[in-house]
Amino acid sequence: MDGSDSPLAKLIASTERGVLVTRLLYVRPVDRQQALYTGLTRDGLFWIEDGEIRHPLKNFRFNESPYRLLADVDELGRTLPVVAGERYRDYRILLPALKVKRFRFTSISDAI
Repeated sequence: MDGSDSPLAKLIASTERGVLVTRLLYVRPVDRQQALYTGLTRDGLFWIEDGEIRHPLKNFRFNESPYRLLADVDELGRTLPVVAGERYRDYRILLPALKVKRFRFTSISDAI
């Protein structure tokens, strides 16, 4: 997936209120027909307000469809290597940062 020349800092600076998700964990299909997945945030979740990271947040569980997510993209950032999987030794892929209009968080998680 091609990104843009925009650094992550620019995407954050253009955000009035939002959540910065740096990693997802335990991504599993819930409903394959609707392409609905569940998982947890991990290793860094932050509240953004007035274009600045204000404070860390607890991890959340989410239920989301990649189709809905991609339909809600506002802006793409630079393409960077991302660790995919549940352990850091898993595999690396190249993805751009995504700024999306909405993301379905369903509950707070005590996962660390």
